[in-house]
Amino acid sequence: MTDQTPQVRLERAKEASRATAALTSGDKERVLEEIALGLERDAERIIAANELDISRGNENGIGDSLIDRLRLDDKRVAALAAAVRQVAALPDPVGRVVGGHRMPNGVALEQIRVPFGVVGAIYEARPNVTVDIAALALRSGNAAVLRGGSAARESNTVLVEVMREALVRSGVTAEAIQTVDDFGRDGATALMHGRGYIDVLVPRGSAGLIETVVTESTVPVIETGAGNVHIVLDESAPDDWARDIVVNAKVQRPSVCNAVETVLVHRQAAPRLVPLVASALQSEGVAIHGDDMVAGLVSNVIPATEEDWATEYLSLDIAIKVVDDLDEALAHIRRYSTGHTESIITTDTRNAERFLAEVDSAVVMVNTSTRFTDGGEFGFGAEVGISTQKLHARGPMGLAELTSTKWLARGSGQTRG
Repeated sequence: MTDQTPQVRLERAKEASRATAALTSGDKERVLEEIALGLERDAERIIAANELDISRGNENGIGDSLIDRLRLDDKRVAALAAAVRQVAALPDPVGRVVGGHRMPNGVALEQIRVPFGVVGAIYEARPNVTVDIAALALRSGNAAVLRGGSAARESNTVLVEVMREALVRSGVTAEAIQTVDDFGRDGATALMHGRGYIDVLVPRGSAGLIETVVTESTVPVIETGAGNVHIVLDESAPDDWARDIVVNAKVQRPSVCNAVETVLVHRQAAPRLVPLVASALQSEGVAIHGDDMVAGLVSNVIPATEEDWATEYLSLDIAIKVVDDLDEALAHIRRYSTGHTESIITTDTRNAERFLAEVDSAVVMVNTSTRFTDGGEFGFGAEVGISTQKLHARGPMGLAELTSTKWLARGSGQTRG
């Protein structure tokens, strides 16, 4: 794909979307199985390309969190293939009846799901997203145009080649999966200004990237947001739940958007929970940024500033604050949350239900780790992203969120009087 221009790529994707929309569910399953086989067959080639990206990333000092997101090894490539097969096994949303009724004059109305057409994506240092979005786009009958960023350039080039080769082997036009990476910023601009060709654009990455795409695009954008994620430790939070959930939410994979960044502890529970949770975190190498009360209960605490409450660390750092009550915790979340995921640890049913009702985030949890906010964990097979906006899609986005609807009207000669 070294010829053409970004505009030509978009035009070819639009044309290909008519072919993908006509594929049967069985056709799409076969295409995705061929992609999964291709990923497994070419794993060595994919990992070799990824090693070039990792090496360049280390030379450029892009940071541990981005290196972690960027890295592909045998296990992660196998996971990519497994995720593609999971997507193939999901029910096909296209043609699903959403609703309908018969008008008084006898005209029968039916609302069904249909593909968007062309799904565009702009993202950073996430080669897994290349495969996830392409698989979800194809399963929902769409074509995909991808801009994966310079950090993962070698990895994404090979991944797109592998998937396009699989399309050809399946008898489907390779133009259904496009990349504009080789055009650099011009490729991203073409996606953002691709009105008439790009039906929906999904940005994934830093807050700066997302803000740029949202503000500069002339095409519809589904905003995925940064994850300034909170866990509230209520007065009744059990010791083991508080410790295990916070540690899991912070440590299991700190570089992702569903990792917890701030813990709010009820004042009455602080003497009991703060030393316990902080000790467990510090034993895992987590640096604690805390307020005065936290510093009085735990050693080696970095004094928290206003900036800490608004920071998505994406690293082994966490902010801990003591709050007077649930009211103060809710007020803190309203002020600093990015609307991604919040969780409360409590055995008080009334507080749990109040938290669920009053927190205005895409995912609100009780007594569980925020790491579960994920399309795969939710049973979607993979995800396009986690939407923090409120139009069309919110939370982990799977197949249904890559479709629109249309109305079918079946009459028998009726005219409007």
